[in-house]
Amino acid sequence: MKKRVVHYLILVAVVIVANFFIPRLLPGSPVKTLLGSEGVEELSAAERMGILDAYHLNDPLPVQFGYYLRDLFTLNWGNSFSKRMPILQLLLPAAGWTLLLAGSGLVLSCLLGCFLGAVSALRRKKGRDLPLVLGTTAISAVPPFWIGLLLLAVFGAKLGWFPTYGATSLWEDYHGLALVGDVLHHLALPLITLVLTSMMGYFTTTRYSVLRTAGADYVRMARMRGIPQRQITLWYVMRNTLIPIFTTVMVDVGYLLSGTVLIEAVFSYPGLGTLMQEAVSARDYPLIQYTFLLSSLLTIAALFVADVCYKKIDPTMEAADDQ
Repeated sequence: MKKRVVHYLILVAVVIVANFFIPRLLPGSPVKTLLGSEGVEELSAAERMGILDAYHLNDPLPVQFGYYLRDLFTLNWGNSFSKRMPILQLLLPAAGWTLLLAGSGLVLSCLLGCFLGAVSALRRKKGRDLPLVLGTTAISAVPPFWIGLLLLAVFGAKLGWFPTYGATSLWEDYHGLALVGDVLHHLALPLITLVLTSMMGYFTTTRYSVLRTAGADYVRMARMRGIPQRQITLWYVMRNTLIPIFTTVMVDVGYLLSGTVLIEAVFSYPGLGTLMQEAVSARDYPLIQYTFLLSSLLTIAALFVADVCYKKIDPTMEAADDQ
């Protein structure tokens, strides 16, 4: 476990260092990197020097890195040029919305994919699993943004059942359960899109694991002992499919945090993906830099939690790490 923690700490250090050096490796003037080419043309020479001094860009590189680490760990991340607000005040709400969407999508896609995969495997001998296999395969082949646009056009624009943008109603002041209902109402379409496009891995893993486990010797012995089929399915078959399913969860954690970018853009959902898109369009490099940093750190943290939980489910992994 200690080795794994060290590996994750090294990965965090690499991300932090890369976040410092990548903007400084970009061609052109540092002021142009910060403000964009349009804003630079309106600055005088004194104003340009003032910006360089404010960001310590006239100092040697090691000194700049020291200021960068100080500001990073004291959460003094500066201001967004395009939105005229502290970057931290923009990132924290956006991270919350992204975690809500990605976390809900992870849970629901896992539950739905596992349920459909188990049903498909148990119905295989009866020949009734073909529609499930074809349906999930067809959905997984469609790009997420296309499904999102289709749901947005039908259920948002045409039928008016769901909002077409945002995470809350702009002109209403909801509180308590009314606010929760409003958030869920706005979350519905992005969440459905995310679940439909990410459940295929769970479906395939569960279906294969159930088919393999159902033919194992200990399952045959359980049937010979007269144990009811429902109990065999729950305690002998499904219980032994947890490890491959959780392996799929581990792989999916990093994908969902990064894969919500396109979905957030389609629905104008105010998460990190939308914030990154707006920052890129405005060439707001400080906001781009710290959005990338926070997204990377959240992904690493999610992978670490999944790694720890995986060892609780499969203790042999802990023994393998200790060797």
